[in-house]
Amino acid sequence: MEPKLVFAVLLLISVAVSAEYVRPPPRKTLDFPWSEKPSSHPQQVHISLAGDNRMRISWVTDDKSAHSTVEYGTSPGKYSAKSRGESTSYKYLFYSSGKIHHTIIGPLEPNTVYFYRCGGQGVEYQLKTPPDQFPITFAVAGDLGQTGWTESTLDHIDQCKYDVHLLPGDLSYADYMQHRWDTFGELVEPLASSRPWMVTQGNHEKESIPLLVDGFASYNSRWKMPYEESESSSNLYYSFEVAGAHIVMLGSYADYDEYSDQYHWLKADLAKVDRAKTPWLLVLLHVPWYNSNKAHQGEGDDMKAAMEPLLYDAKVDLVLAGHVHAYERSSFLNAWLFDLQKRVHNGNSDPCGPVYITIGDGGNKEGLASKYIDPQPKWSAFREASFGHGEIQIVNSTHAFWSWHRNDDDEPVRSDSIWINSLVSSGCLSEQKFGARKSLL
Repeated sequence: MEPKLVFAVLLLISVAVSAEYVRPPPRKTLDFPWSEKPSSHPQQVHISLAGDNRMRISWVTDDKSAHSTVEYGTSPGKYSAKSRGESTSYKYLFYSSGKIHHTIIGPLEPNTVYFYRCGGQGVEYQLKTPPDQFPITFAVAGDLGQTGWTESTLDHIDQCKYDVHLLPGDLSYADYMQHRWDTFGELVEPLASSRPWMVTQGNHEKESIPLLVDGFASYNSRWKMPYEESESSSNLYYSFEVAGAHIVMLGSYADYDEYSDQYHWLKADLAKVDRAKTPWLLVLLHVPWYNSNKAHQGEGDDMKAAMEPLLYDAKVDLVLAGHVHAYERSSFLNAWLFDLQKRVHNGNSDPCGPVYITIGDGGNKEGLASKYIDPQPKWSAFREASFGHGEIQIVNSTHAFWSWHRNDDDEPVRSDSIWINSLVSSGCLSEQKFGARKSLL
């Protein structure tokens, strides 16, 4: 039998097997003991990229007089530099947050371990900066929440030796109960204090109460991203660069039509991308544009209609979304089942479109979205309602390896994977105009 035919048969068998997977039952929301840390000691420490080889350290203290300083260096207990930052706080009905600190440190050396202490109090933390060249690995998990499945997902991410975590919305599932933001911060601190977490907002971050509380108050106060560095006017959408990747974080819950600030910012941001410097172009958002699950069906259509042409013209390689509590990957199979690189644009096969992935299955309290539309659309290559996480290793300027790891009895089982060719290497960027293409299927 021809090797390509053998591969095609094995691929079909693997898809059939995944459809028969018996999913384990849901797990309860985690309970957290009351913090016994002194009021001046840092809590909920997390870090994020801040541009120009810098890192933002964020944490909370109960002591409102605590200093927003960070001491850091490359040897434990020996700090060669010190930075002072800013602080904020917010009120939400009867809840008052602690003092929320944001301090930028650097410039830092790439691919280097640093030791740091926040506010001159508490334990010493350590972080590792991402590399400045390939290879680089991103962990991806959306819709995390605070359940037993969340805990399992975080354990699996911790095993994958990632450089940066990408989170396409729905973090804490606090849902107006503001103390749940504090417990979420404590839950993710072991990972989020050691590797940068880059996040965008989801519907569970809105938490608006008309006439009383503006939307995204907690999210914007606690999870400050480098929006100013990317010339964005809102913390709800921004971009950043790391190693050879330009990554755009879009806001599904900020205005996005052609007259909006986000639309004009995105158009300008994509126009400035230098694919010689950053050959990979990734986009994250919360509500998927391509979704064959019955949950949240059609919710991304308006944003897709407005912005998909911008992403296509810019030759975005990969679009990652959350919101739907299941996993799904696009990528066309041609008539001979040999070619997995038929991308998607305007619902049709297009070799110069992105690969679309939905990965809103981090472990939230609402459970899995297990009902799919039948028959499976042609653009959908793999779909399964299970909790898990994704990993994308960008190997070089032309190739990246994507894998999805199902939470199976607390073991990270790799259940789907695909090699992705960058559009830089495909010849798409050399074309001046791209007319409408008919489906190749």
